[in-house]
Amino acid sequence: MYTPDLAPLAGSLMLSSLVAILPLLTIFVTLGVLRWKAHWAGLSALAVAGLVAAVVYGMPLDLVALSASQGFAFGLFPIMWIVLNAIWLYELTVRSGRFEDLRLVIDKISDDPRVQAIIIAFCFGGLLEALAGFGAPVAITGVMLMAVGFTAMRAATVVLIANTAPVAFGAIAIPIITAGNLTGIPYQHIGAIIGHQAPFLAAVVPLFLVLLVDGRRGVRQLWPLALVVGLVFAISQYLSSNFVSVELTDIIASLAGLGAAVLMLRVWTPAGGADALANMHRERESEQADAPRDGTGAVAVATRTLPALTPGRVLLALFPYLLVILVFSASKLVPALSAFLASTDLKIHWPGLDGRVLTAAGEVSTSTVYTLQWLSSPGTLLLLTGIVVALVYRLSARDAVDVYVTNLVKMRWSILTVAAVLALAYVMNQSGQTITIGTWIAGTGAAFAFLSPILGWLGTAVTGSDTSANALFATLQQTAAEKAGLDPALLVAANTSGGVVGKMISPQNLTIAATAVGLVGQESAIFRRVIWWSLGMLVALCLLVGLQSNVLSWMIPAP
Repeated sequence: MYTPDLAPLAGSLMLSSLVAILPLLTIFVTLGVLRWKAHWAGLSALAVAGLVAAVVYGMPLDLVALSASQGFAFGLFPIMWIVLNAIWLYELTVRSGRFEDLRLVIDKISDDPRVQAIIIAFCFGGLLEALAGFGAPVAITGVMLMAVGFTAMRAATVVLIANTAPVAFGAIAIPIITAGNLTGIPYQHIGAIIGHQAPFLAAVVPLFLVLLVDGRRGVRQLWPLALVVGLVFAISQYLSSNFVSVELTDIIASLAGLGAAVLMLRVWTPAGGADALANMHRERESEQADAPRDGTGAVAVATRTLPALTPGRVLLALFPYLLVILVFSASKLVPALSAFLASTDLKIHWPGLDGRVLTAAGEVSTSTVYTLQWLSSPGTLLLLTGIVVALVYRLSARDAVDVYVTNLVKMRWSILTVAAVLALAYVMNQSGQTITIGTWIAGTGAAFAFLSPILGWLGTAVTGSDTSANALFATLQQTAAEKAGLDPALLVAANTSGGVVGKMISPQNLTIAATAVGLVGQESAIFRRVIWWSLGMLVALCLLVGLQSNVLSWMIPAP
């Protein structure tokens, strides 16, 4: 039996925390400073975490290895299983030639790349996050932006930053439901508080996207549309989370934002669209003139000269994404189907590990139970969707399998990266390193309100999942709040909101974005582009939560 010691180094919580944070520093330094490839960064951080667990925390070596193996398995399934099938679904459209039709359909709404970034990355990405989550939105919208002409690096950066807005309510509000289950606080109340936090970020994200695509000139020319879409999304998030349904919040907000964009474009056309499009084409041509990215891009097909769009071709171009929405909506919102899918999950008590790891409180840890969602996983639903798409597109079984195998080979380093990072997370969690860091930060008393989003940010940065960040820190946030005389629900909500801005810098999400757009091995370059956005939003969120704990307490809804 192993019980984590919160302060194993000289009995000092501060010194222990400084050592426990070494694996996270390894990730940030190797990616951001040394510019290592993501899989080497992940493996190095895993080695550091294992060393700290064994030497400083005294965790038996066999338990360190078993914890890593459980995390490695979780990284493969369901995480990379989702991403693998999401990208395969897209590449089926590439092999069939239908992605050209999709590009034309999007161009019908607007051929302005700044508008396309808002519609695809923000609105459609938000809808995918609402239904699937776990990396699928980044993968799918990344390749969609590539299909309409974005360069790989710009597409990756745009989708990562766009993915912040809907994360808290993603996958039918799973992060919030998880926090509620762990703390005993009604998840509807937690969701209502997040509805007073996350919309402030969502309202400005479209402006950030326009700035990324076309600089300050783009903001001057497109701010009315960006502001309208952002505000409609934000207001819809607030209204739905507080008065309609926490689970449906992102679905309602994404559709409302998309509707606002389409309606506004019918009566208003932004200036500078042609210049922005020409700049994007020049940038894309320059990128294509460079050396190939070692075969890691999407499956190549010859570009066809297409006749005018017909209603039938429009339907076929949109078919995969409409089917994804239908399948995921049914799986989450139809009670009978949702219950059936959940009943197929297999609970596996990790051999050699389950029952031997205790929490810091001396209770048997439940984190050693691995759930095999062989049917209910979003990855499996995407696989089934892809099979239907292949049949509708009349692709042969040989073609569909060839695309899948090509995709699998292309993603081999990405799969290793994500598996290593999840192994790192499990070793840190089960050895006690994560809870040491959290307890140290929580010891700041009333000032903890300002710092509480940092825990969610760290948790999501390490695991790539806001749900996992809540699993790590929700109970700690609750306990720290009670000791400091703060509102526990506020800090649990802050943990979720903090995770929203940590997702863009997680190695898992960086790898997914890099794989989707064909930049495998360049995760460190993407990291350096998004880290300052993440830190800036985190500071703003910390200030908001700190003020909500005191002078803006009137913003917090009653239970």
